[in-house]
Amino acid sequence: MDVSGGRGQPRPGNDESAEHHPEPTPPAPDPTPKTPAAPAQQPTDGTAPPSGTTQPPDGTPEDPAPAPAPPADGASTGPGADPRPEDSAHGTTAPPTRAHRPRETDGPDTAGQEGAPDPDPAPRPAGTPASPPAGTLAPRRPAERAPAQAGHTAGKGSAPEGPQRGGLLMGRPFGVPVYVAPSWFLVAILITWVFGGQVDRVLPELGAASYLVSLFFAVAFYASVLVHELAHTLAALRFKLPVRRIQLQFFGGVSEIEKEAETPGREFVLAFVGPLLSLVLSGLFYLALLAVDPGTVPGVLLAGLMISNLIVAAFNLLPGLPLDGGRMLRAVVWKLSGKPMTGTIAAAWVGRALAVSVLVGLPLLTQSGALGSAAEDSVGMDTVLDALLAAILAAIIWTGAGNSLRMARLREHLPELRARTLTRRAVPVETDTPLSEALRRANAAGARALVVVDADGNPLSLVREAAIVGVPEHRRPWVPVGTLAQDLTDGMRVSAELAGEELLDALRATPATEYLVVEETGEIYGVLSAADVERAFVKAMARPS
Repeated sequence: MDVSGGRGQPRPGNDESAEHHPEPTPPAPDPTPKTPAAPAQQPTDGTAPPSGTTQPPDGTPEDPAPAPAPPADGASTGPGADPRPEDSAHGTTAPPTRAHRPRETDGPDTAGQEGAPDPDPAPRPAGTPASPPAGTLAPRRPAERAPAQAGHTAGKGSAPEGPQRGGLLMGRPFGVPVYVAPSWFLVAILITWVFGGQVDRVLPELGAASYLVSLFFAVAFYASVLVHELAHTLAALRFKLPVRRIQLQFFGGVSEIEKEAETPGREFVLAFVGPLLSLVLSGLFYLALLAVDPGTVPGVLLAGLMISNLIVAAFNLLPGLPLDGGRMLRAVVWKLSGKPMTGTIAAAWVGRALAVSVLVGLPLLTQSGALGSAAEDSVGMDTVLDALLAAILAAIIWTGAGNSLRMARLREHLPELRARTLTRRAVPVETDTPLSEALRRANAAGARALVVVDADGNPLSLVREAAIVGVPEHRRPWVPVGTLAQDLTDGMRVSAELAGEELLDALRATPATEYLVVEETGEIYGVLSAADVERAFVKAMARPS
């Protein structure tokens, strides 16, 4: 691959990235460009245009071309946002009974892009360089870009951090934020309605107050779910695994652990502590129930919480991904085979079989009365509700199992994402260099990026690829590259030796569309486009194991 030498001087060679990585339009939102130095003044009457350009003919507008607006904001799954898989997200799932309903996680992300500028019909001034040929620096129009990567939906998955997806912040136990998603209020209403009817049958003298008791039960039940998730969180922190957040949702809760356990033993412990705490809570509620009259409000609440936590523990111990039992099975197979991918495949396929079993078997159990329903009550709205919830839960388990397979395959190919092989060759230009001249130099050198340097060759900023698209061809001789550049920050300088998860971590820490890649000695190696990393990321996911 061609690289750039020290003090901004390009080294000769061939640009491998130009052959294998076509130029995309950057998917991540582009920060407002900052001008690193005073740009060259626009030529006015009686003055000459900047060096290397041609005086425009009479009638050509002489006002400076404004820098294009930054791309519209949009969530992106590319490296500038959060492309990394959630390697170990643990959740708590309850099966759909009439008093206790399941839950799971969130939906896919999308990517936003800016639109292509309208073509300018004005003729090109005489002597103005023509637009670069295909395959050179000038990027293709946004309409020609590859589709953005789709996000994932998983039973134990995660969503990008942010208030729009996190819900209501309830607190930060152990430094980990706990959010309540808006969907939780739906399940609170459902539990209040279903469990309220049962309370009314046991304690008819309460009347309408039975629904207040049921609402209290819904809140207490999700407090138990939070304890389950805190068990996962404390185990992760004990193993020095970062936890992004805990979220309580319609189908329960999820602990978003950002890295995978390093050993199968730790993976097993990390998965098992959640169901273990639910079993402990069930036992505590049982001991408390022995001290009260079962025919009272405390007795009804304690009995409901005891049964609910017992069901949560038992259901999450089922040996299929994305449940905790599936992660335990994965850890066992990982230990026996020595390969984490083998464990993931085994647990994921068991999870898919479990999804089919839930879809078919759960409605049959409720109709037969095995889950506490009377036979005469097994027809009607309750039956339809049980079947619907079974279908939703089965779909989530099936999707979560498939997503676990995709994430495992991606982790297997992550080492192939190397900054050195994805970097574009760059040429150095000074701040007041006209854009047309900069493009000519880049095309002559076979480069696909521009780095703005000072008089001593030290890098100052990067010319934004999206900004070049926004400048009409006939205006390029009078637009200094400094007006299209973004100042370099510490996070925008990455080492050429970064690869795999370390590379994704570096890009995620400082979202941008382009990054300056440097050698260990500080010499310029080239420019890394977030879109190129995203494309390699998607390609790695699609590649079979």
